[in-house]
Amino acid sequence: MKLSFIIPAWNEEVLIGTTIKSIQTSAKEFDFEIIVADDASDDRTAEIATDLGARVVICNNRQIGPTRNDGAAVATGEILVFVDADTIVSEEVVEETVESIKSGAVAGGSFPKFDGEIPFLAKILTPMLRLFFYVLRFAAGAYMFCTPRSFASAGGFDSKFFAAEELHLAKQLHKYGKFKTIKSRVITSGRKFRTHSSFEILATLFLVSIPGLRNIKKRKNLWYGPRKQG
Repeated sequence: MKLSFIIPAWNEEVLIGTTIKSIQTSAKEFDFEIIVADDASDDRTAEIATDLGARVVICNNRQIGPTRNDGAAVATGEILVFVDADTIVSEEVVEETVESIKSGAVAGGSFPKFDGEIPFLAKILTPMLRLFFYVLRFAAGAYMFCTPRSFASAGGFDSKFFAAEELHLAKQLHKYGKFKTIKSRVITSGRKFRTHSSFEILATLFLVSIPGLRNIKKRKNLWYGPRKQG
């Protein structure tokens, strides 16, 4: 069973190499490909990805959902795995992903752990958010997987959403079969919490849930604005 790991990236020269290497190590027992959808980076993201053997798709969306879609468009695997460029994937995560699909799930995800120091409020809210995702069968954008057929049936990531696009896709995927939240957890960077306040992040998620405000474009700063790497 072939896996297609799709990594959306914008100016990720600092972390993209570590992410790719973690996938290469963790998926070594499987047939797999790594596709980096480079959304108009002006650093060495594409060069680093190419040097490490990933296939690079160049796009210019300034939006993470359509960028993921561009990567999925060239994927050849039987499982599509969307991994953020600042996320470490373990062997256990890959094995559970494959087993979930083999057992009949059409989609699923891994709720991430965050590296480094994160604000106190984020530490309190993260376990609650994890439970929320588990009960409602949602997936965090850091690691989400599905079959190509369910992805196509759901219409991919909807371009009208500039934030929480993975939640809306997960909701659509529920219509086409079982959604599995795996127990193993990826490790993703806590840099959003170190760059933006917990209130700002929560306000973004709240705003995109309100009908009529879902297409607010200023939310793109969470992904395409200045960020702290440390």
